[in-house]
Amino acid sequence: MVIRALRPWVLTNARAGNNVIPVPTLTFKVTAVEARRIRSRARQEKLTVSEYLRRQASGRTGETVKPGRVRCAFTGALIFAPLANQPPLTTETVKEIMADFP
Repeated sequence: MVIRALRPWVLTNARAGNNVIPVPTLTFKVTAVEARRIRSRARQEKLTVSEYLRRQASGRTGETVKPGRVRCAFTGALIFAPLANQPPLTTETVKEIMADFP
């Protein structure tokens, strides 16, 4: 497999055409007991170990809020409804969010 750098932050697998954006990786040591406890708690919350640890570190613990579904007025497709405390996602807000994305 040949991987070539197009930009410093994007790698392209020339064969498959997949883009990879490198992200920082944290590694730390825990005892066997701590590892079992972390994995067990992540499983109980139906999360990956990474997501469980991210939530613990950021203070976002508790149940995951799953968005409901609504029917799109324009296409008739089922789409995710906005969360109770969030405004609906629009084309304009998506463009704004993606403006800084490489």
